[in-house]
Amino acid sequence: MHTHSLQHWQYDHDYLPHTQRQSERRARYAFVLTLIMMVIELIAGYATGSLALTADGWHMSSHAVALGIGVFAYAFSRHHVHNTRFTFGTGKVGPLAGYTSALILASIALFMVGQSVVRLLRPININFNDAILVAVIGLIVNLACAMILGHQNDHKHATDDRAHHHDQNLRSAYLHVIADALTSVLAIIALVSGKYLGWNWMDPVMGIVGAAIIGQWCASLLRSSAHVLLDAEDNSQLIAHIARRIENDADNRIADLHVWRLGPLSHGCIVSLVTHEPKPAEYYKALLAEIHELEHITIEVNQCCQDNSAS
Repeated sequence: MHTHSLQHWQYDHDYLPHTQRQSERRARYAFVLTLIMMVIELIAGYATGSLALTADGWHMSSHAVALGIGVFAYAFSRHHVHNTRFTFGTGKVGPLAGYTSALILASIALFMVGQSVVRLLRPININFNDAILVAVIGLIVNLACAMILGHQNDHKHATDDRAHHHDQNLRSAYLHVIADALTSVLAIIALVSGKYLGWNWMDPVMGIVGAAIIGQWCASLLRSSAHVLLDAEDNSQLIAHIARRIENDADNRIADLHVWRLGPLSHGCIVSLVTHEPKPAEYYKALLAEIHELEHITIEVNQCCQDNSAS
């Protein structure tokens, strides 16, 4: 019976990057700013009777919901990082939130297309002054949120940049505010054209153009986050690196190899190898020690019993 500690052989399953707190804080700031702006627009729209203000307020509420999902995902993954119910930690909560937010953004794009088609078929009078004011204020707020969520000067290390690049949750929040900013820019162009040139048709046309661009962003985010959730990412370079490290030692050959993402910068792998002279699993783990993104390694060693001398 073992009387010593097993801690040396156990994993803590904490695969969240050290930049997670910073990303969570930025997402929270963007969420609060968007929420405040939403409330102001709804109150101002009710007080002034401006449908433009009211409509933009409800439009911003959808982005506030998406940002709120992102903030919740950060808090949930942090609070449950050591919960053993999550077999490989909570590193995939972020991609799940990103996928959900992308679906919300896609629904917004479809709504924009529907509204634009209705406006093309049934033009209405537009209060250009109120609408332009709303678009300008919305643009300023979304640019501020984009600055909060985007890369800042304190990202001094390459590992920080890679963590943010693979953070699907932060990426989805960033796309939401950029999409809203793009909508505001296109709206300003359309409204100014309508006010000074009489091109009222520009407003719905720009809505369709904006929806098409947002739809492309959604497709990209849905694809990348789904690949993480389904362990279907292209890990060919990492797999090749693992294979070289194992097979360049003695007569080792890899029979089976699985690699998947555990967090923005962390991967797990299961290696099944065959060799004539098997060694302890720790020996093969040491061969992979220089691959720092591998944080959970399982080694299966099989002794080759075939007699190759006859061949």
